[in-house]
Amino acid sequence: MSEENPYASKPWVKNYDEGVPAHIDYPEINLYEFLDNAAKDFSSRTAIWFMKNKISYKKLKDIADRLATALINLGVKKGDIVAIMIPNFPQFIMSYYGILKAGGIATCVSTLHTEHELAYQLNDSGAEIIIAWDNQVDKINKVRDRTRLRHVIITNVLDYSPMAPRNPAEISGTKQFLNLIEDTKPNPPKFETNAKEDIASLQFTGGTTGVPKGAMLTHYNLVSNSLATLAWIGQDSSRGKETILTNLPLFHIYGQTVCMNIHIYNASTIALNPDPRDQKSLFEIIKSTQPSMFPGVPTMYMRLLERDDLEDYAKDLKSIRICNTGAAPMPPEVIKEFEERTGGKVIEGYGMTETSPVTHSNPIGGERKIGSVGMPIPDTEVKIVDIEDYTKIVPLGEAGEIMIKGPQVMKGYWNKPEETANQLKGEWVLTGDIGKMDEDGYFYIVDRKKDMINVSGFKVYPRELEDVLFEHEAIENVAIIGIPDPDLRGSEKVKAYVVLKDGYQESEEIKSEIKEFCRQNVAAYKVPKFIEFRKELPETLVGKVQRKELKDIEAKRRGEEV
Repeated sequence: MSEENPYASKPWVKNYDEGVPAHIDYPEINLYEFLDNAAKDFSSRTAIWFMKNKISYKKLKDIADRLATALINLGVKKGDIVAIMIPNFPQFIMSYYGILKAGGIATCVSTLHTEHELAYQLNDSGAEIIIAWDNQVDKINKVRDRTRLRHVIITNVLDYSPMAPRNPAEISGTKQFLNLIEDTKPNPPKFETNAKEDIASLQFTGGTTGVPKGAMLTHYNLVSNSLATLAWIGQDSSRGKETILTNLPLFHIYGQTVCMNIHIYNASTIALNPDPRDQKSLFEIIKSTQPSMFPGVPTMYMRLLERDDLEDYAKDLKSIRICNTGAAPMPPEVIKEFEERTGGKVIEGYGMTETSPVTHSNPIGGERKIGSVGMPIPDTEVKIVDIEDYTKIVPLGEAGEIMIKGPQVMKGYWNKPEETANQLKGEWVLTGDIGKMDEDGYFYIVDRKKDMINVSGFKVYPRELEDVLFEHEAIENVAIIGIPDPDLRGSEKVKAYVVLKDGYQESEEIKSEIKEFCRQNVAAYKVPKFIEFRKELPETLVGKVQRKELKDIEAKRRGEEV
């Protein structure tokens, strides 16, 4: 990089917490060694807490070894893809590490997928075996003939609970997970792993801005990201002594790295909540396990703040030292209110599926800048480039597209060479996110490049306007999109979708109040021309508002194909 490049000197490193290294020598290993090492060093420690049942690291390794052996017996060869369609049950972790131990590649499928989405991922990945929650069997059977599936292994929420069944009955056309484990002696295969080339996870992007793509994440990608993120936590994490509250879905890359892989390496206890939307259950798990870490997403914190019984559990929340958040922008006032009411410290970060996912975080002990996603973690390089020409670096403080380089950057997209070439530029990945860096090396996400609104040549960033609107006393949730301006070709008008708080009524009067509030806080061209009230906004399971779905709704109203 040239001397004029303000990012080349990594100005953020000087603001790292004490003890956080700028560089780490990462082992080139198969990710499953995290589990082997934890079981060797902390065999009797509880690896998974689930519905008050405790599974030790020794037991977890034994089950993963048995599953790996069973998969080999079913014909899995090194490099084969096996799908997992399980919520936050112990069987997800067992399956993930069992697949890796068999030399396979895990592709994780959301349990919220429709038949169409499920068939797409199975066909695109080529998976011939799926390990699934038994309530997904009907969905799987309806698409099975359209896929390459040879085996369906099913499991139940109670299989590893205190009420675990004995010899569960087989369902026609499937194999029972428990029976498979019981009937197989552990004898996992031995094979060589090329950590920088061999894929560990084929993780599909959310598809919020287009067709989902399978990001090829290697063992080195996932190992390095886990160790760099753990180093960032630094002195706040002791091996074999922590408990992590896992409320994020493990089939999402954020959950896999921040709630599972890091903590398997660290021999932590992983407290699983099978239903991330059940907040009452969440509070009871906190009370029972006293977790030290609570990764979340903005909507999770928002919904907890809405609960009338939050104060009743406030004392139980005191065990939590770190509440990190990612996946979507965190409104500053939500951070402030959550910390005031619970005493937890919320650390905002940034990442994407294509980067395993963590690239940025605010420091744990140092200055945390509200509104910033923090600094690049160890071994991560970042630069801000011109939105139209990625070869041009923009001056310090100006907004542009974020490019990232580091050991966590994916190998490419599965079966999509053109999309890979569009996204990967040498060792750098174009994120599609618009951001800027301040003089201390802290980064700020302005918005998604594809979400930027063009109002008569002026740029409007939805996130900026959403952050302003979140401060309005009547607004519970909000999303901003651009809709075509019929009077000016290529131009758009700003539209706000608003969810009101309880006690506020939809009316023309409150629309006028919201517009006036915007006029007082943003330039006139940014003020929404249209406001539509909704009971809720379309979201992914990790709390990202699906602006694409809102744009599709608008397109249908105009009679366009979507």
